[in-house]
Order: sequence, then structure tokens, then C-alpha cells
Amino acid sequence: MLRAKEEWATGQVPECIRESQDAITRADHLVLFYPLWLGDMPALVKAYLEQVFRPGFAMQEAAPGRLWKKLLTGRSARIVVTMGMPGWYYRWFYFAHSLKSLKRNILAFSGIGPIRDSVIGTVESPDARHRESWLAEMRKLGARGK
Repeated sequence: MLRAKEEWATGQVPECIRESQDAITRADHLVLFYPLWLGDMPALVKAYLEQVFRPGFAMQEAAPGRLWKKLLTGRSARIVVTMGMPGWYYRWFYFAHSLKSLKRNILAFSGIGPIRDSVIGTVESPDARHRESWLAEMRKLGARGK
């Protein structure tokens, strides 16, 4: 895990992270899955994203007073968030804050777009039809490349 801004901005990128960056460079579309834990993505997912989406790969500082240059344009993304609560409740009551943060502050900031999302709630439901409908939806999206 990164522990300081300097490490994020200028530290050495581990080989396994460089491999992820290479895969993202070759990709046209990214799909990220994560479970909602304590209202956000798990800490290890966030740590991974902090390692991968570093300056020089995801964005580059522009001249003083200018916005950062987005280096990952030309790619789209889908984020799939699973959770125990109903998905509509997460969107309505919590305003899907972790999802919005990932979309805006990491992916869009890097130039990725469009960014679509799927919120899958009540994943612990004993109703097998629920699970089958989610899986069918994911298969359909995958077949369409979305």
C-alpha cells in the first residue's frame, strides 16, 4: 500500500502493477467488480487502484494553472457493485457515494468514458431466481461488450 504522496507520484511501480497497467493500455473496455464493505470498496481494491492509476500512467500534470492531462482516453468501463442491502436503497439513501467517487475521481479523471454501472443488491438472498437474473444480466452485458 502507498503511504505518502511522493510514493504515489514518483515511487517505483512494482512489476505486478506494471503488468496491470499494460493490460489496461491494451484494453478498450474495463470491468471492475467489488463488494460494498462498510459503505465503500474494500481497502485492498482502493490500494490496488492507487498503485495502478498513478501520474504518468493515468494522468499527467499539465502546466501550472492547467488541468491534469487525461492519459486513458478511448476506453470505456463498467463498474459492478454487490451488496447486502437493496441496490435502490444504496442509490437513494446513500447516493451511491463510493460508486460516484470511483467514476468521477479515478476513472473519468483518467479519461475513461463512458462509465456505466450495475448495482446488485440483496446478494445474500436465498432466492435462486435473484442470483440467476443477476448472472443473466452480466452475461448479456458481457456479450454486448458493455
